Order: sequence, then structure tokens, then C-alpha cells
Amino acid sequence: MTITRADAVRLDAADPLAGLRDRFDIPEGVVYLDGNSLGAPPRAVAGALATFAGDWRRDLIGAWGSAGWGGLAARLGARVARLVGAAEDEVIVTDTTSGNLFKLLVAACRMRPGRSRVLIEAANFPSDLYVAQGVCELLGLELGYLDEGAPLDETVAVVVHSHVDFRTGEIADLAGLTARAHDVGALMLWDLCHSAGAIPVGLTEAGADLAVGCTYKYLNGGPGSPAYAYVARSLQDQVRQPITGWGGHARRFAMAREFEPAPGTARLQVSQAPVIGMVALDAALDAFEGVTVEALRDKAASLGELFVALAAERLPALRLVSPRDPGARGSQVSFAHPAAERILAGAAERGVIGDFRPPETLRFGFAPLYVRHVDVYEAVERITAVVPA
Repeated sequence: MTITRADAVRLDAADPLAGLRDRFDIPEGVVYLDGNSLGAPPRAVAGALATFAGDWRRDLIGAWGSAGWGGLAARLGARVARLVGAAEDEVIVTDTTSGNLFKLLVAACRMRPGRSRVLIEAANFPSDLYVAQGVCELLGLELGYLDEGAPLDETVAVVVHSHVDFRTGEIADLAGLTARAHDVGALMLWDLCHSAGAIPVGLTEAGADLAVGCTYKYLNGGPGSPAYAYVARSLQDQVRQPITGWGGHARRFAMAREFEPAPGTARLQVSQAPVIGMVALDAALDAFEGVTVEALRDKAASLGELFVALAAERLPALRLVSPRDPGARGSQVSFAHPAAERILAGAAERGVIGDFRPPETLRFGFAPLYVRHVDVYEAVERITAVVPA
């Protein structure tokens, strides 16, 4: 049976998250399906930044206390923790994803002395690959690739894996792979960039050791917004991260000569916090208030299913490369076509924003807080006009 616009409207009418779109500032006429690269701006951010500027002007350095800037890293970490299924004191917001990956990967290798190998997926996001390559070169370790048959055995210190594949959206078995790593005494380090804020993660339930993630995709913190790091409570006192800056010192203002790591995840900080970015992120996270991760997941799956069904009807030239089972993919759907880049450029001219990954992948992300079913319907309608016959 042909899917109509009225069908999409009915789905939106039944959507318990439908009203949350009003929390975002999206240009009229634009169908934004690239929140898996950069989230749309929440309306609250502009006001928060104006308040920040006023606090800075009025209180100057005193705003570290009066405006609460000094506690932002931990407070934001606690807010992110809810979205990734962790305890509040297991997550801290600091630095960049790649910087946090470097710190935690070195720390993990140090916690497994005598082991000679690190494992990662060859299909992982390039930055993760480059960081892992650099760490192995620095520490004199061998890097192996899980998806190319490298064995997971007692020589492995740590396994690095993305929870959601950035190209296809396929969800990895977080609990299962973590258990496999633990079976051979290795640590497990997860990249959550394409899952947090869109689908459940469940770090504590899965017994995960370490994780990193960004906040500018589904968490809508803005371009270059600060990243976060997770360390299970049982490992926090063992973490010896390699960039031992003033920000991670237990007694910063003692100005001691020797480094003394702060307790818990605070030791992962390096220097002064990026307050402007943290203030924006704090306001952005307000958009998640009152929303469960299960509700986000249900909405994301519904949007993805509608897009897949419409594409099967109207865009048969596009080949689905994401898992067909909605339970096996994150909040995105990817297709392949030899003219992918040209199709996306034509779609953008018609107000539909997706993105391209070489050599021929079209990605469409469905941020469940602000994408509507009618947006999905409209996107397919407009894309139909630009797909070569």
C-alpha cells in the first residue's frame, strides 16, 4: 500500500515527543537530516550565551564561583551520564573526543602491563584509527584489526570499538563484545559519538570499562562543543592518564611541584575548562529534560522505518547499506548510489540536508528530538526529483 503524507501526519499526531521540536531553531522549509554530524541549535543556547557574557562582564574572574563555571565539567558529566546509562560520577565533560580517546587508551594500556596488542576495527572512524596508531607507536605496541581477523586473546590490552558504525549505522553488541574482552583479561573502550542522545547505551549494565563521545551530534552542543569521557568506578583510581596538566591535579591551587591526580574522573582534565562551550552544552541538554532514552529510541526507529519504506517505494535506485532490522541500526539510514554526492547536492538545493561519505554513501540522520515523520516524507519527495533515472 502506498504511503501518503497523511500517514506521516498521523504518525506525528501520535508522537509523544512531537512538542520537543519547539525547543529547536530550525530554518523554515529546511528538512535537516544531518544531526548525526552536527545537531540543530536548541533555542535555549542563545540566551545562555548572553547570560554568560553578562556574568563575565559583571563579575570578571569572580564568575568562576558566582556563575558556577568551576563545577561545569562534573555537572555536565552527570547530565550526560543519564543518556549513556552510567552513574553520575562516572562521566566528565572535558577536551575533545580524540584527546579523551588518547588519554584513556594510554591509561588502559598502562593498566594491562606486559600485553603487546591493541585491537580496533579497520572500519572505525578515521580519527579513532589515527589515535590508536599513534598510541601503539608511542608505547611500542602492535595494532590489530578485529574486522580483519585479528585474534582477541590474552596478548590484547584493550579493544576499541564504536557503538554505532558511522557509515552504516549498524549497532555493535556492546555487552557481548565487552564480555569477550573481559574473558581474555582485556579492557573495553567504546566510542559513543553516534549513539548518545539517540539510542540507549547502557554502559553500567554492560559492565563497560571506558568510553568517549562527542556532544555536537545528537546532544546538540554546537560545533566543537566539549567531549566527554566515562570511566567505571572500579577503575577510576587506577587511571594514569598521560597528559598530567594542572586541570587534573588533586589540589590545583596548592601549586605543588609534583603531579597528584584528582580523585575519580576529574583526573582526566588537563587545563582550563572551555567555559563558553560548556555553557552552550548545558543549555542544549535542557532539551532532553523529561525524555527517556527509550522514548528517543522508539522515535528514532519509527523515523528510520518510514524512510526505508518510502525509499523502497520511490527511490529504488538507492541501495540500502544499513541493517534492514531497525533494532540493529542506530538513528540513521545509509544508502549507496554511484551518484551519491550529486544526489545530496541536488537535495540540499531543495532544502534537504543529509551527508555524503566516500565513495558512494548517502547518510540520513534522524535526531528524535526535532525530526518529524512529515520531514521524512518531504525529504523523500524532494530527493525523488534529483535521483538519476
